[in-house]
Amino acid sequence: MGYKHQVKSFLWDAIAEMPADAVPFAVTPGVDFTRERKLGFGGLLRFLAAKEGGSTAHELLKYTGWDANTLTASAFYQQRAKLLPTALPFLLYRFNARLPPTLYKGIYSLVACDGCEFNIARDPGGPDCFHPPSGASSRGFNSIHAVALYDILDKRYRDCVIQPGMKKNEFDAACRLIDAYPRGGMPIFIGDRGFSSYNLFAHAIENGVHFLVRAKDVNTMRLLGVGELPGTTGTGVEAILTRTQSKKKRKHPELAERYRYLGPEATFDYIEPGSGDEYALKLRAVRFEVAEGVFENIYTNLPADEFPLEEIAFLYHLRWDIETSFRDLKHTIGATRFLSKKPKYVAQEIWARLILFNFCSAITAHVVIAQGDTKYFYQVNFAMAMKVCHHFIRLRDDKPPPDVEGLIGRYTLPVRPNRTFARQHRFRLPASFCYRFS
Repeated sequence: MGYKHQVKSFLWDAIAEMPADAVPFAVTPGVDFTRERKLGFGGLLRFLAAKEGGSTAHELLKYTGWDANTLTASAFYQQRAKLLPTALPFLLYRFNARLPPTLYKGIYSLVACDGCEFNIARDPGGPDCFHPPSGASSRGFNSIHAVALYDILDKRYRDCVIQPGMKKNEFDAACRLIDAYPRGGMPIFIGDRGFSSYNLFAHAIENGVHFLVRAKDVNTMRLLGVGELPGTTGTGVEAILTRTQSKKKRKHPELAERYRYLGPEATFDYIEPGSGDEYALKLRAVRFEVAEGVFENIYTNLPADEFPLEEIAFLYHLRWDIETSFRDLKHTIGATRFLSKKPKYVAQEIWARLILFNFCSAITAHVVIAQGDTKYFYQVNFAMAMKVCHHFIRLRDDKPPPDVEGLIGRYTLPVRPNRTFARQHRFRLPASFCYRFS
């Protein structure tokens, strides 16, 4: 059995194990998924994982091999309504558990955390997801927000929290992801400056994991208690967090310079508002130059003797992979072409796209690209690789598979280091339901 078949069996076996215990994933246990249907519990999960971006009827026809007795779109909608939101996350965890991990220094998992917006069908009646008219859209638009954990070395998604677009809270989502991360590993959570908060640092420390988070200059000056930041440096910081400004209530008045006040509106889960409790926070504030006169600040609890300043800069640079993974998730895997309008079903499809992404990535990572005597190092063209793997997962068992590894190895791209591009921020409408063919 080739590796591509092994990965496919990992996913199909993980699905096959779930129907025997479908009760935890059914909206009405003991009733849903108990009768024989054209698209049962396992078939529904396989369809969601393997579908493309066409219309519902078209996708069902392709999945069933153009069978004249294919179930209707209405029947599919009725089946998917029986699934609890926990079903597809459970499948993602099960599938990931079967894939061998890649570790940094043989010990650490490098896990990037970031958020991504998904524009969905416009519905002004959905207050949690509808953004009123603004400069981004004169008519207003709907969106949901996902905060994901992405394994940088394995190029796989580990977990995700999906929130309504108007109620997104990346700080809360990141803390939930850290709390839920499986114990026993040694992850290093890497986040951009949108995740810099005392609460997140405390959650990471309390769960015994490491973090590496970028911070703004103003936040770094406040933490260090200085009016001007130095150049390249690494500084140990010991802060005492408190919710009272009364100096008389301080438990360590001799350490007055370490105290940092948390206002009543600040979220910090380890000190109740109005409480006189204190929380000791110990971390490193690292600052390094990335371009002439341009510096970045990083907060981390990684030990200085094992992770010097240069290595901290290298690890944070790797975080950019999650940004490119979102591009592939949306535009190559198809997480902009949903079969649904309702946010709960869109969330269901996002989880299915994460599973498909991991499937494609696991096979692609196993392909070795031969390097010739050329100017650049060559890597897999991830977009083409995903299209090949997507075809392979949809292929029926009675059809001979193509040379998946050979096709992936045929499409490569040169790695051109030190290139930079201005980031483009622009609003994009979701793919219309009326004009789809894929």
